[in-house]
Order: sequence, then C-alpha cells, then structure tokens
Amino acid sequence: MHEHALEEESISESELVLRRGRFRCTAFRDPIDEREHLALALGEIGDGEQVLVRVHSECLTGDVFGALRCECGDQLQAALDMIVAQGRGVLVYLRGHEGRGIGLVDKVRTMALQDERGLDTVDSATTLGLPVDVRDYGPAARSLRHQGVRSIRLLSNNPDKVRTLEEHGIKVAARVPLLVPAHEENIDYLTAKRDRLGHDLPHLDDGRTDLRD
Repeated sequence: MHEHALEEESISESELVLRRGRFRCTAFRDPIDEREHLALALGEIGDGEQVLVRVHSECLTGDVFGALRCECGDQLQAALDMIVAQGRGVLVYLRGHEGRGIGLVDKVRTMALQDERGLDTVDSATTLGLPVDVRDYGPAARSLRHQGVRSIRLLSNNPDKVRTLEEHGIKVAARVPLLVPAHEENIDYLTAKRDRLGHDLPHLDDGRTDLRD
C-alpha cells in the first residue's frame, strides 16, 4: 500500500538523557493524523533489520501517574529496560491513543461505569456508544521508516498490532511478549483484554483466587 512519508519540517531531533541512558529523541507531527508523537532510539540502527521496537499507546493515568487499573505504565518501563538490555531499539510513543483512541474524558467515563456497574473495558465503551479500539498505528510505521528501520521484533501481546503494522508496510519478524505481573487492581482488565480483545496473556491465572485473598 502507498504510505506517506514524514515531512522534514515537521521533525525535530535531539539527544535525551534518561535514567537508563542516552536516547536519540525524535518528535514529529504526523501528516495524516496531524498529532505530535515521539520516538526514542537507542544504539545504532545499522542495517535496520530485526530492531527491537515498542509501539506504545499514550496512557496518561498509567504512564504518568502509575495507575494500577491497567498495565500501561509497567509495560512502558519494561519496554525501555528491554531496549537498554539489548543495546539497540526504538520506542515510539503515540499520542491521541488514550483509552484505545476514545480520549481522556470518555476513558474516565468508562472507568466510572466499570466501578459502578461492574462492566469490563469493552462493555463500558460500547454502553456509552463508543468504539472499542480506533487507534491508528500509521504514525509509528512512518516514524520507523524515517529512522531506517526495515524489520522489527515487536514488543507486544497484541496480535492485531502485528497485522496493522504490516498493513502499513512494516515487516514484523517476531512478536516478543511484554508480560508484566498481574495484581488485584488490574486482573479484570487484563482478563478482558485476553478473552475479548485477543491479547496473548498466558501468565494470567484463570482461577484468580490468589489475587482475591
């Protein structure tokens, strides 16, 4: 399929020192969704093959405030640790993906329904007439191509993300599990992601009794 390229005037780059090390920071405004996103690269991309990549959806509550309802913040930190351990990789942080694309206000509304009526992450969205997932991974594909990435090992538990990135022209050589421990606050959310959204989460305990004690 034909893919747009990032425009040079919409890109800015700098070194960014994190506690984990020195990353190459690329901020870009995507020509299609017109949002500003961020990519952090570590090491030399080289031939661009088999690059360890995390495409991470923005989650303000989890990434910034460490909310326990989801595993987003834990996944973000674990992905950075794995890239550092590898010595080479890219993390693309996609903004506008809050609540799988419904936005922060509606995400909080779904959270209230989950608390008040016991609905899961899927039913709480559809009850409000909202889509379950409207995220677009095109900006990540365009960013990766801009950085010379040819094929990736994708840090994800979501098989649909593999399919979508490949539809945007990114070769996914392998999907690398990004499993973080489940606990009482997020077990229902993770179970819904496994059972209703098809995420590969083999570490979940079906009985969950140990998390309820």
